[in-house]
Amino acid sequence: MEPRERVRLALTCRQPDRIPKALGFFAPGLPDVEGRSAEDHWELDVRFARFDAPPEQEDFRRYLAALPEDVYIGDRDQLRTYHAWDYHPEWGERGAPRSPEEVAAALERILPTLTHPSRTVTLPAQVAAWHRAGWAVAGAPPHLGGKLFEAAYRLRGFQSFLLDLVAREPLARYVLDQLTEVLVHNARLLARAGVDILLLDDDVAMPTGLVIGPGTWRHYLKPGYTRAIRAAREIAPDLLVFYHSDGDFTALIPDLIDAGVNVINPVQPDCMDAVAIKRAYGDRLALWGTVGTADLWAHGSPEAIRREVRLRAETLGPEGLLLAPAYDLDYVPTENIAAFCQAADAFGRA
Repeated sequence: MEPRERVRLALTCRQPDRIPKALGFFAPGLPDVEGRSAEDHWELDVRFARFDAPPEQEDFRRYLAALPEDVYIGDRDQLRTYHAWDYHPEWGERGAPRSPEEVAAALERILPTLTHPSRTVTLPAQVAAWHRAGWAVAGAPPHLGGKLFEAAYRLRGFQSFLLDLVAREPLARYVLDQLTEVLVHNARLLARAGVDILLLDDDVAMPTGLVIGPGTWRHYLKPGYTRAIRAAREIAPDLLVFYHSDGDFTALIPDLIDAGVNVINPVQPDCMDAVAIKRAYGDRLALWGTVGTADLWAHGSPEAIRREVRLRAETLGPEGLLLAPAYDLDYVPTENIAAFCQAADAFGRA
């Protein structure tokens, strides 16, 4: 069975020949191995289509390329976007636009960058090449060109935006409406490019629950995500839709399903009860992730990783599961990544 068929069966809660695997919900960002990409070396089942960087970021790209190899600066795609937004997390609330006029001016400056036509020149060719090779292809809108909650608070400042949601609804709605337009635009572009899976990513939770209440999420954010999903499916009716948030977002699951989401990620085992979710929603919602805590990935033994993979495969699969780490793989020993991939193949057989 080719990976594309395997992934579609698994994510539509049907039985594949084996449980598919990935190393996250973006391209792994791991070094090449023996001249092969990490995806090819570890025989992952999903490839990730990328938007092109806009011309305005060329100077930042040159800066990043000139950094020594031993300097770790995090996710480069996200840093490029911060550069375009002139966003400085270290500043906190300082420098965020305050008045409605300042917010409008900031959005007028930023949004053309996020919808620049040059960003999708190579997207259809990427998808077509991977489809010819039999891979499933996932694609996400650019950082801050597809998130609603995170993009809004990065624009306004975290505390300011939370106050907007409570006391300044017209301003909150204006910001979210503009961001929704960008999300819809980029979701359509990905659907036209032919991706199999639309990746939506918006951290709205922490380990103990939601950052904002489910009613607030439903009031402010659900309409934008529902609209984007429907717009993408007008172009690609069979498109699978994936939603990521760190932390415990269990309370949102019924609304996510109602909005059109097929797959949730990463279902962190120290935050969410994957077995209970599978029991309640397993015929209409797939799980992507579920494997390991941050401590297990960074400090556990390969044997402990294998035990964890076996547990998830046996209790959650084979239908409706794509095995992947539930945490980022920064500073994770290569031996643990190898153990995960080997165990996924060994224990994921239907």
